[in-house]
Amino acid sequence: MENTASLAIESDLDSSGRIPGELVDYYRQNGFVRVRGVLQPEEVEHFRGAAAAYLEQHRAESLEKAGVFSQLVNVWQRDETIRDLTLQPGLAAVAEQLAGIPLRIWHDQMLVKEPHNNAATEFHQDRPYWPHANDRQSLSAWIALVDVPPERGCMTFLPGTQNRTGLRPQDLHSEDDLFEVDPSLRWLPRVTVPLRAGDCTFHNSYTGHMALPNTTDLARLAHVNIYIDANTTYSGHPHVITDPLHLPPGAPLNGPTFPRPAQ
Repeated sequence: MENTASLAIESDLDSSGRIPGELVDYYRQNGFVRVRGVLQPEEVEHFRGAAAAYLEQHRAESLEKAGVFSQLVNVWQRDETIRDLTLQPGLAAVAEQLAGIPLRIWHDQMLVKEPHNNAATEFHQDRPYWPHANDRQSLSAWIALVDVPPERGCMTFLPGTQNRTGLRPQDLHSEDDLFEVDPSLRWLPRVTVPLRAGDCTFHNSYTGHMALPNTTDLARLAHVNIYIDANTTYSGHPHVITDPLHLPPGAPLNGPTFPRPAQ
């Protein structure tokens, strides 16, 4: 059986839980960064077991219906173990170090590519999908709960595209849609970032990114914490997270549904 977690995880976190300034600079220049060892091996095993069990029970509830991946959202509200990962103060502290502003949880999600799914998640930005207003920045922490080499579906980023705002939502099932929206992006360098179990990428919500197909015998299991500006308000646009809340446009996205995990 494949060992999905390294026995000795290298970590970019110092004793206070902060990351080096050069990683912060890299994130702010490129719109993404890899941070190694945000979880230690025993934590990986703990959270992977909980995630796998949750997936087994709730796979049919996936929001993604095209079969490219399974997407289960707001897991933290339904599973106590995953709640600890979503609201982990250390992850939020790194996110705030990168963003430079106070943050809240928008939602979490499990993103699973089943073995031999053989389908890419095509290039897109996250932010155009979200009903947010008055926000300065939002970013995702994509945590690998198994080793994710390229052949298992790791992500590829378009550096610098965090500054490309104002685009319509893109079709993440269409290989060319983002590049039809902005043809100049097709010619940017692309950076593929493999992760060991316990590693994490943080990416700005405007950074163009895609995920490769999973051609291996093991499911690609990732947990994602999405952080938003603590002052974000609701734009009024429909979204699966906010629709049940019946919020008026301009309402702050705060309180226990959108908590400050670092507090």
